[in-house]
Amino acid sequence: MKTTRAIQTVETFELLGNTPSELESLIEDLTASQLKTRRSPDEFSVVENLCHLRDIEIEGYQVRIKRILTEDHPALADVDGGRLAVERDYNSQPAAEALAEFRRARLENLKALQGIGESQLRREGMLQGVGAVTLEKLLLLMHEHDEDHLSDLRILRRWLDSNEND
Repeated sequence: MKTTRAIQTVETFELLGNTPSELESLIEDLTASQLKTRRSPDEFSVVENLCHLRDIEIEGYQVRIKRILTEDHPALADVDGGRLAVERDYNSQPAAEALAEFRRARLENLKALQGIGESQLRREGMLQGVGAVTLEKLLLLMHEHDEDHLSDLRILRRWLDSNEND
């Protein structure tokens, strides 16, 4: 019989695995202009959200997962997503490519986590700005991050659709 922790972890894996498809369905049939449109200067456009998710997945979560699994109590750096958006000019990047790279990185991360046990889920690192995090907590943080951006994109999509004829 599976423990509550194991069931929650399986559910979290499934939710994390669904994110790329959810993103794809949210952005399908948007024009190039819509992909780059911001509701306000301090909010990400669709493509900026995709690039942010891609870079955090690769430079944040992928690194953190590997280090937690292979090192004892690693110090895990924060990733300044706002700074990366400016430095890398996210709004000039192709949305489809960003989504494909996010999907690939997410699948790699889930593959690396496949079959891990409870003892590995309890392994810890020190995440800058957060403190001690277990691998299990990191997975929950990934899911929360996904949900925040999916929510932002749902709002942005509704706004884009309502302003389509303006």
